[in-house]
Amino acid sequence: MTDAFPSALVGPSAKERKYDRQLRLWAASGQQALEESRVLLVSSDGPIGPGNTGVSGVVGIETLKNLVLPGIGGFTIVDPATVTENDLGLNFFLEEGSLGKSRAEETCRLLKELNPDVEGHFFSKPIGELLKEPGFLPQYKLVVVSGPLKHSSLKLLCVNARELGIPLLYTHSVGFYSIFSLQVAAEFPIVETHPDPETTQDLRLVSPWPELIETAKRIDNLDTLDDHQHGHVPYVLLILHYLEQWKKTHNGNVPASYKEKSEFREMVRAGARTNNPEGGEENFDEAVAAVLKTLNPFSLRSSIRGIFEMEECKNPRQNSNNFWLIAFAIRTFYQKHGVLPLPGLLPDMKAQSEDYISLQNIYKAKARKDLLEVIETVRNLEAQLGPRPDPVSEKEIEIFCKNAAHIQIIRGRDIPRIDGDSLTVKAIRNNIALPESLMPIFVAFLVLDAVVSEIQEGQHQGGSLDDDNIWNTQFDRVVDSITQADPSLMDEEARGRILQAMQELRRTDGGELHNISALTGGLVAQEALKVITRQYVPLDNTCIFDGVRSRSEMYKL
Repeated sequence: MTDAFPSALVGPSAKERKYDRQLRLWAASGQQALEESRVLLVSSDGPIGPGNTGVSGVVGIETLKNLVLPGIGGFTIVDPATVTENDLGLNFFLEEGSLGKSRAEETCRLLKELNPDVEGHFFSKPIGELLKEPGFLPQYKLVVVSGPLKHSSLKLLCVNARELGIPLLYTHSVGFYSIFSLQVAAEFPIVETHPDPETTQDLRLVSPWPELIETAKRIDNLDTLDDHQHGHVPYVLLILHYLEQWKKTHNGNVPASYKEKSEFREMVRAGARTNNPEGGEENFDEAVAAVLKTLNPFSLRSSIRGIFEMEECKNPRQNSNNFWLIAFAIRTFYQKHGVLPLPGLLPDMKAQSEDYISLQNIYKAKARKDLLEVIETVRNLEAQLGPRPDPVSEKEIEIFCKNAAHIQIIRGRDIPRIDGDSLTVKAIRNNIALPESLMPIFVAFLVLDAVVSEIQEGQHQGGSLDDDNIWNTQFDRVVDSITQADPSLMDEEARGRILQAMQELRRTDGGELHNISALTGGLVAQEALKVITRQYVPLDNTCIFDGVRSRSEMYKL
């Protein structure tokens, strides 16, 4: 019977096999967050002038594809358009039998075939109508908008998403160009930032705790060890051993300056046995290489210090996010001990298995002790603040403690617009004149948005995307908004580069190229996954892609 086998002998479940690669990226916690999320895709806002030209929504569908495959909980497509001949040549999630049918329904049906675990729904009506229903938007964890979208609809969607704290991604793909921007809450904390593994090592060799000091004393006399033992002393213990010798001749101080660390490094190097019959002593090489990285007093990163100084961290409230309760406890721990909780991770090193495991357990025990202290602070704070819907879980506190040195808060901004947004306007002006800047492409998309909005809002009777007058009028309006009617703030060369970018948008009649939209969809989905799983650091806040030169740039607008 299967029940008779120990759990260690039972292989991974079908679900674990299916999602194996992504579980290695964001672990079970990230996968759970993904499966509990529903994504709203707004694929268009209706036809643009006569003939339903322009908006095909391919980039949005390609984004959704990359969320369906890893197992998003569910999605909803909002698209009032019907499938045309142009759609069949661009969208891989439409087929000949889809012609004349609801584009939302057809793309939903074919996307669901990619992953039976994912729920899919659709609405063949404009987003403006759906937003009138109070319970519609709150059910989603992320909104993806495939532009261009009517200005009034986009503004309403952005405002509602901001009020509900729902992240929103706005993406454009036209011809060989694409852009996308991310709107998140004004303060968007990320705990699992996944920094470079080397930066996460915290061995505490300058300020070891009693149990680690006791372990190091067991090798007080290296000369008595045989060659095998001598070549397998973990480098952590070697450094601690030689530090004690150094302190005896330096008034109890550890090496501080680069000169002293170099001298100490030579001291460690000299301790290696050159005649060891088992070969070179790799553990001493590891110790020498680790000196400069590990012999540094603990210092708090400026970003963490900034979080500790925030009012939400110093005085969390009953309705505060769990992040702030844990941050308060970590801050309390730091104020008491002068360090953050120990992560408890030990790097690989040359050592005998039992010695390495013993040392590893010492680090894990210290990390557990620090964690319990933080948990106690959180529980006391919860009792002080009063009843909350759910207590902060120990697992959440443990993840925070392991990543405390690298947490970040993204200062979210709205989707960039130029109607009165002086920060966006200033950022555009600062970059538009740079010779290699891709900012003219972004401005060209702003003009396209303005053109589409004018046509869809009915401000230009019978207008279409090939109307020169509309393009010229909106180009002048956008440039005037950026320069604030001062022509000296944008030279003729920059204007020419904007017009050149506009030519590409007009050449394709506002339509998409599938390869560019597929690539952009992958980029957008990557940012969506970061936001949904709350892992890795998301875009802040706009990316521009030039498919002609295969270049991309990121801007904070």
